[in-house]
Amino acid sequence: MLERKRKLQILSDSAQFDLCDYSADEKQRNVNLPGIYYSSMKGCKVPLFKVLLSNKCYNDCKYCLNCSKREFTRIELEPDELSKVFMDYYEKRYVKGLFLSSATIDDVDNTMEKLVEVVRILRHDKGYDGYIHLKILPGTSKELIKRAMELSNRVSINIETATADGLSALSSTKDYKIDIIRRMKWIKKIHDKNPDLTPSGQSTQFIVGAVEETDQEILKRISWLYDKLNIKRTYFSSFQALDGTPLEDKPEPDPRRSIRLYQADALVKSYNFKLSEFEFNEGFLDLEMDPKYVAALKSDLFPLNINTATYDELIRVPGIGPISAKRIISKRRKSRINSLDELKGMGVWVKRAGKFLYIDGYQSNLDNFQ
Repeated sequence: MLERKRKLQILSDSAQFDLCDYSADEKQRNVNLPGIYYSSMKGCKVPLFKVLLSNKCYNDCKYCLNCSKREFTRIELEPDELSKVFMDYYEKRYVKGLFLSSATIDDVDNTMEKLVEVVRILRHDKGYDGYIHLKILPGTSKELIKRAMELSNRVSINIETATADGLSALSSTKDYKIDIIRRMKWIKKIHDKNPDLTPSGQSTQFIVGAVEETDQEILKRISWLYDKLNIKRTYFSSFQALDGTPLEDKPEPDPRRSIRLYQADALVKSYNFKLSEFEFNEGFLDLEMDPKYVAALKSDLFPLNINTATYDELIRVPGIGPISAKRIISKRRKSRINSLDELKGMGVWVKRAGKFLYIDGYQSNLDNFQ
């Protein structure tokens, strides 16, 4: 019989590839207390209890730490046991929220029922009203999805790949369109009917580099997810060749690839970028420069007149984000912008933005601007 701390260490290690948030802090964990990871929320470090209910899995996903064909210690916690551990952590102020997932133990709904039971115990028996992010397992029934959403702040189901063929290459036990896309559509419909359920909406995650799909294919799927399913966040986990998995000898992707995808994802989600605005080399983003800068260098939109450019034009300028663009437009309602110092005061990274702007016909050399 493994002691509880050892169980928690194994199950929290097994959860490491499910991302809570894109931040270096998210990868940090408390080495003395298993399951505590630091996520980034609104610029603050937030400790979450991040764990699997079980790492027993009948799925054969070739990239996964918990792949059914991999030999290692398999553990399952009971819902009551896991809820007690979380409340102990929470009451001692070690954590501020829960990120709960599981491998699929046997039957999908049987496993999902146990996950929902953990959250039910916390909400109804323990009186916990804080943050809970609950993973929905591929293939979960609509009724269980609804119950999960009634109890959670956010739910997510990992899409893993950009195409059905991609997932088929990784797993023989999951159907892309039925087990994942259809369930994501159910989550949207349930949320649309009752926005109070899962107020933080749904998110998803891609495994980058596990199959031979391009950044262009991934971004095409992302655009579809935001447009059709109102996904709130997309995360990227770089493929890692894990010992004992069918893909243990597959080369790992350049770590910069996920960084560029995060940047491109932000442009799609928050900057209204269309797929046609990105520059691809045989389907891939430039690893050396961020995609917004690359797109600006190729665009015939620039240079822009800072005093007449629209909001949509301004946010395409490297060094100008949504907040600084709104400040520029607000300032122009009162008076014209006459200097680079004014832009710097509004949060513009002027050394980056300078070559793409002019003020009253004057475009400055910003090489020495501090």
